[in-house]
Amino acid sequence: MTVKSTKIKIQQEQSISGALLLIIGIIFISTNLRSPLTSVGPLIGTLRDNLGIPNSIIGLITTIPLLAFALFSSLAPKLSRQLGLERLLFISLIILTLGIAVRSIAGEFMLFAGTVLIGLAISVSNVLLPSLIKRDFEDKVGLMTGVYSVSMNLCGAIASGISVPLAVGMHLGWNGALGIWGLLSLVSILLWLPQLRRAGGAKTITYNPHKPETNLWKSKIAWGVTFFMGLQSLIFYVLVAWLPEILIDKGVSSSTAGWMLSLMQLAILPITFVVPIAAGRMKNQKSLVIVTAVLYFFGTLGLLYGGSYTIIASVILLGIGVGSSFSLAMMFFSLRTRTAPESAELSGMAQAVGYLLAAVGPAIFGILHGITKGWTVPLLILIITALLLLLAGLIAGSKGFAGSEKIKQAAE
Repeated sequence: MTVKSTKIKIQQEQSISGALLLIIGIIFISTNLRSPLTSVGPLIGTLRDNLGIPNSIIGLITTIPLLAFALFSSLAPKLSRQLGLERLLFISLIILTLGIAVRSIAGEFMLFAGTVLIGLAISVSNVLLPSLIKRDFEDKVGLMTGVYSVSMNLCGAIASGISVPLAVGMHLGWNGALGIWGLLSLVSILLWLPQLRRAGGAKTITYNPHKPETNLWKSKIAWGVTFFMGLQSLIFYVLVAWLPEILIDKGVSSSTAGWMLSLMQLAILPITFVVPIAAGRMKNQKSLVIVTAVLYFFGTLGLLYGGSYTIIASVILLGIGVGSSFSLAMMFFSLRTRTAPESAELSGMAQAVGYLLAAVGPAIFGILHGITKGWTVPLLILIITALLLLLAGLIAGSKGFAGSEKIKQAAE
């Protein structure tokens, strides 16, 4: 074997090991995107009783992260230009670990301060991971989006399921049950360290100062992606907040209603792997958007008019719909943009507006339930939301790129 061939073989091995380390890093960052949030819901009652916080205030624990996503998402792409993707993701993991630690310290102020830090940290990874995948896995965007989506949702489902057993069964209390997720973020920091060494020689997101920036805020496609992202987030967080209550009012026991919510989250998992791969192979994604809207329509209709025998089917349909719409939203950030910088900008725009809708959605849903004393009107509103999702998705799923409308007009 010649010296030249030996060098080539070593470079290939280094390239493979580098890609493997990057994939592992992406998977572990993904596991932190929902688990610090979904672990809180089952412990809300415990937090309220132990800290003496009224219901009107304790509800902010689930709203604050969404507001942080909305306020900070549009800033993440700008920060990545100055610091680089790898460094900014590393900093976000440190802030996340700090936020989890602060939140676990007894006291109302620490609880809310830690929650704010967690929301800010997760907003960065939410925005930048799709851009990182587009930059480093341009030919495998669908597969890598599926891997990252499954990792995020699986760990989120596990977190919601083991919070109470950790707090009560293992006698860790709410502090330990919430704080234990800091170990996962700490491991993620260690696994991301190789990317800091790699950052100098990695492909960088370049910005051409002579090329005018695309104004996504004036793009029809970008707004289609944005509203699709927002409406799917709204539906998901409404279901997470109110599905058990809806089922209990239909005669389902509280324990069974909790398992139905878990079933919905489990139904999300396989579809979040399959849909991105399918979407990446299509010229446009309109057919997937239509199927997603149909799943939401019949799933919600089953909750509205179906009997006890349709509940499981309805919950599964809704779970598949949630998984499909989330995966499509993540894919649109890559499919509707030409470059990684544009992907980051579109991701920031869509998530800033999208999570603002998600933050107010559950509250409005609850207000409508309180006013009407039933679930008919709120669920009809959810069906209308699914129809709006369809309209936005048909725009977002069209072949083309965000900002291309302006370019076409200039060419004409």
